[in-house]
Amino acid sequence: MEITVQWVRTSWTKRSRGGEAAARRNAVPVGFVLPRLPPGVAHVVRMSEDDGFEPRSEQKELREIGVRLREEGDRLRVFPRVEPLFGLPPRPRRPPAVRLLPGQWVRWQLNHRFSSMAGIRDWSYRLDTFNVAYGPVDGEVFLSEPGMVVDERGPVR
Repeated sequence: MEITVQWVRTSWTKRSRGGEAAARRNAVPVGFVLPRLPPGVAHVVRMSEDDGFEPRSEQKELREIGVRLREEGDRLRVFPRVEPLFGLPPRPRRPPAVRLLPGQWVRWQLNHRFSSMAGIRDWSYRLDTFNVAYGPVDGEVFLSEPGMVVDERGPVR
């Protein structure tokens, strides 16, 4: 069965935590039109404060993506990995994996907060959005509302 993954990664610093910069950051999409992808390849979109949150696309092998995917009978088990653990803001326990039936898709969001090792630089932040579909989909699937949403975003202060 086809598995389609889009990983949207948005990165910023304290400069984008308020005002016009925060409005621009908050307006970035969490889903994009899919390019033609060979089997076993994910669409990765990166946006960063450094380049004005302009989307930059690339393709990566599914095994390089931060999400565990496993077919179990007629379902696809989806569970994002959390790496590195030190970047997690405080949050309750992680939710269980999602099991998709053919034709379903999930949007799973996790955020992270990082500081430099010596504490010299300001905090930096990242939002990872995993859009995962099971079965054949059209190129605009991730522009619509997902059947399931898992919001694991925690406070980033």
